[in-house]
Amino acid sequence: MSEKNPKVAVYTGSFDPVTLGHLNLIERSSRLVDQLIIGIGTNDQKVGLFTPDERVELVRRVTQHVPNVEVRHFHGLAVDFVRSVGASAMIRGIRPLTDIAGEFTMMMANRKLDPGIETVFLMADEEYGHVSSSLLKQITPLAGDEQLAKFVPREIIPDVRSKIPSA
Repeated sequence: MSEKNPKVAVYTGSFDPVTLGHLNLIERSSRLVDQLIIGIGTNDQKVGLFTPDERVELVRRVTQHVPNVEVRHFHGLAVDFVRSVGASAMIRGIRPLTDIAGEFTMMMANRKLDPGIETVFLMADEEYGHVSSSLLKQITPLAGDEQLAKFVPREIIPDVRSKIPSA
């Protein structure tokens, strides 16, 4: 990787909220490239827990220790965002094996839309393979902070609690 041709990759998702699984993939993939751009997408069909601006702020807060990470919001197709930032690769995280079929379909669609963008799959570390925002929404009202800290970065627990009050 030379300074004239830096390797830029994009990791897209909703990050609603950012989890320890997301953070693990961000840290691991940031070691593979010169610059990693976290693309926080908006899905008009879903009502988010956090606004896009709040999600950008949360991800910036938990990734400030990773020097080559930049966080941006985007709207539209992920492949268009990847192209717009000059990246050549898209990072995708795979949790349980059931994620593979959907991610493979999306990778093939992205390849049709832009054959110059490669998709790199990283398997979730086993301790994070079960973590999802759906799970967080279920357990947050019942879990204490120490329990919740096994799923989300400790510094955003107050933010999560503000959106999902305790039972």
